[in-house]
Amino acid sequence: MKARIKWVEERTFVGESGSGHKIVLGTASGPEGRTPGPSPMELMLIGAGGCSAYDVVHILEKGRDPVEDCSVELDADRAEEDPRVFTRIHMHFVVKGRGLSEKKVERAVALSLEKYCSASAMLAKSATITHDFVVVDTSAASA
Repeated sequence: MKARIKWVEERTFVGESGSGHKIVLGTASGPEGRTPGPSPMELMLIGAGGCSAYDVVHILEKGRDPVEDCSVELDADRAEEDPRVFTRIHMHFVVKGRGLSEKKVERAVALSLEKYCSASAMLAKSATITHDFVVVDTSAASA
């Protein structure tokens, strides 16, 4: 896997993945007090959530479970001293589908965080990672 980062100006950078995707990142505030893109640490948190959400959907689909939507809300704390690593991350999964089994969703989330998600495995070296989930049955909404 390869990536390239190019400095643009002030504290703005463009990252390009080996597959050619680009993203603006940085911490420089513009005239409106905005940053040009997510910070590198925000990207790490987004990456962990994306990795886990991908796993959960994949596991449920592989089991032919009727998953229709999956989102992960993340809340994290960082160390006060440099390097300001993550010290706590909580992941809240919201999984939607028609008649989804809570036990199967619980299993999918656990497998992601304990076995498959390499991003959360790396972050777990410095952070305590906790999680919870809710299952939303969409069959009642269409009735």
